[in-house]
Amino acid sequence: MGKYTLRRLLQMIPVVIGSTFLIYAMVFSLPGDPTAGKCGERPCSPEYVAQFKEKYNLNDPLPVQYVKYMGNVIQGDLGESQYGVPVRDELADRFTTTLKLGVVALAFEAVIGIGAGVLSGLRRGGFIDNLVLVSTLVVISIPIFVIGTVLQLYLGVKWGIFPVTVGSDAPWFDLLLPGMVLGSTSVAYLARLMRSDLADTMRTDYIRTAHAKGLAQGRVVGVHALRNSMIPVVTFLGYDFGALLGGAVITEGIFNIHGIGGYVYRGIGDRDGMVVVGTVTVLVLVYLLANLIVDLVYGLIDPRISHD
Repeated sequence: MGKYTLRRLLQMIPVVIGSTFLIYAMVFSLPGDPTAGKCGERPCSPEYVAQFKEKYNLNDPLPVQYVKYMGNVIQGDLGESQYGVPVRDELADRFTTTLKLGVVALAFEAVIGIGAGVLSGLRRGGFIDNLVLVSTLVVISIPIFVIGTVLQLYLGVKWGIFPVTVGSDAPWFDLLLPGMVLGSTSVAYLARLMRSDLADTMRTDYIRTAHAKGLAQGRVVGVHALRNSMIPVVTFLGYDFGALLGGAVITEGIFNIHGIGGYVYRGIGDRDGMVVVGTVTVLVLVYLLANLIVDLVYGLIDPRISHD
């Protein structure tokens, strides 16, 4: 296990370098004036432009810029936004809120998605199976900003069950509705994945053998079938957790959440390269670590899977 973990950590290095270089190159090699809009309606003075390019090493070739940037990242310096605020401090303030939102979305996705998938997979062709298939198709077909706006209107404004917007230091309850919106599409995909995998597993020989031995249906499903069917589900959840953190831009915008999604959205609009690159760098690391944890969990779900 230790050697496998170390090998995976070493494999992350070229992935981090490649992905961060791509986003760095896309942000800082875009055509146009990088100081446009940073001095109001007037063009920036030559002194400001020279200082700006010197501060962000824009006079150097792109590979040199990137090497200098990553040298600072290794030391914990993600640069400063155009307002002079360290990106690291901004991310630290916002990451907790986005992480809580991602946990709520993942919990909603796991409970509803796995539950619906199990019920559907055990009753193929029945009413529940058709209900799950139709409802998941509807959810997948509707854009997330429509789902968010509709739920916000009815559950927040008209019925008053949840708060309409979420402020800073939001409690867990305030994040329930945004979490359901963020995880809604993934719930549909997870339910379909769980349903198809469990249905296939229930037709295997060892499940028939378990039934022939007289084991109760609950034991056959809970002990024998779900253990194998959960492996692709856990894989999906692990990959999706990183995607949820990075894809919360629309949800955070709808509910005015003070999180990373709104921060990177504002950075893109302001052409604030340090904000965009710094945020993406952190999200890449979180995504890779989430995948590593998922791979390590495989061994706990199914002891036959060895990492040595």
